[in-house]
Amino acid sequence: MQRFEEGYFYNPTKGNLTLDGTLQEMMSYMLEKPDIHYEIVVGCDSPSEEEPHFPVAIVILRKGAGGRFFLKKITYHKERQFYNFRQRILEEVLLSCELALVLKEALEKKKMVWPKILKWEFIYIHADVGERGATREMIKQVTGLIRGSGFEPVIKPYSFAASAISDRYT
Repeated sequence: MQRFEEGYFYNPTKGNLTLDGTLQEMMSYMLEKPDIHYEIVVGCDSPSEEEPHFPVAIVILRKGAGGRFFLKKITYHKERQFYNFRQRILEEVLLSCELALVLKEALEKKKMVWPKILKWEFIYIHADVGERGATREMIKQVTGLIRGSGFEPVIKPYSFAASAISDRYT
């Protein structure tokens, strides 16, 4: 879990931010329009390589009015290899769950000091699996892993945090 607390998250507008800086940006974003409901989502993707990198995204959505994202790339280099897509998909989900738990804990601590007017929920993890293609056989396994971590899974075609935002940075 330390890998998310150290280093930086990238945001196209603000550049590189620490986890605390990311949380501050999220709060600032919500304070711009505090009357809107916000959702916080996590998702991950990876390229089809033996030694892939894993861009993990935090997305904050203004319901019906856009959002912002923060991205951290996890790279294993030679220390870990992924020989098939199942290993890669499971690693994507594990990284998403790990980040979601770190984020949930950090947000719970911030909740006490953030303005009470902010309305947000953190419940979704987007997985890059779907009813079509080779990943359809993994849906139960992936969604069970996400639910077991205390979050609600979202799969393709609705899992934009994984299949669009993170995918863009693979």
